[in-house]
Amino acid sequence: METLISSQSSHFVFNLTHASDVAAVRRAGQKVADSLGFNEVKAGQLALIITEAATNILKHAGEGAMHVGPAQSPAGIGVDVLALDKGPGIADIDNCLLDGVSSAGTAGTGLGALLRLSDEFDVYTKRGEGSAFFMRLWRDEPAPHPRGVEVGALWAPIAGEDECGDGWAVSCGDDGATILASDGLGHGPNAATATNAAIDALAQRGPVGAGEMVQAAHEALRGTRGAALAAARIDFYNDELTFAGVGNIAGVVIDNDRRALVSHNGIVGANLRKVQEFTVPFPAGALCILCSDGIQTQWDLKKYPGLHGRAPALIAAVLMRDFIRGRDDAMVVVVRRVASLA
Repeated sequence: METLISSQSSHFVFNLTHASDVAAVRRAGQKVADSLGFNEVKAGQLALIITEAATNILKHAGEGAMHVGPAQSPAGIGVDVLALDKGPGIADIDNCLLDGVSSAGTAGTGLGALLRLSDEFDVYTKRGEGSAFFMRLWRDEPAPHPRGVEVGALWAPIAGEDECGDGWAVSCGDDGATILASDGLGHGPNAATATNAAIDALAQRGPVGAGEMVQAAHEALRGTRGAALAAARIDFYNDELTFAGVGNIAGVVIDNDRRALVSHNGIVGANLRKVQEFTVPFPAGALCILCSDGIQTQWDLKKYPGLHGRAPALIAAVLMRDFIRGRDDAMVVVVRRVASLA
């Protein structure tokens, strides 16, 4: 049986500009922890992670953003926290993660606390271009083992809308995983309805190939305004990725090289002229990145030294932070193959 994670889960985003904002993020974290059945000790750890991460942003960058939601992992139940800023960056991150090191005249325990309290921790920082922190806290002990892929995704509605018409889903089983990225036409509730119909189709379908997924979504989206949509199926045993796309979802696979994934013209749910699959190698360590047109297309991971090897959530966060257009809904999903079964 495959496990589905998607943009339909609760996901809270906060802009941090004042100390009073920290409490709002903490309350959201408590809400997510309660919904997932965290015990009091784990919920307390989460509150400390949020407090330290938010305080660090305000202290060193002045402002930033935080994302809190269920863990984007098919392996188990947890909470993910992202803390992003465009501040001065950190010159020596390894040194700053040691307790007692501070550049602000404090006790220097904040970043070290993030590392100690988190079950999974990662950071990407570049001088003059900001920092991004990723913290994950699992509900249960011991922490679960990865299930073939690691996932990181961010999505955001256009200003003035509460619902996002861009969305994603990943369904993962023992032999493979299916990735879905959808951009409902326009924005607002009707666009979200189209994207949610595509995600529901994947949930009902179970293990499915890329082309078959696009066809299933086409049937599910009839009666909606339609969507641009891309699907990819990762074969764990053959270390391959098969892709099919319709419309303006941008897709790339990055291993030793960067390979663009080709989509055809059309609208899923309305005007589906052609579905064609393409298969490319996808060994352990390879990345698949799918973006809606709310993300600018000129990004290049080579301009971010070391980012390729960071947590997929950090890759998605940096791309969203630095390349969001701001004139439409936006979405980016990053999936890394973590182990070969062949």
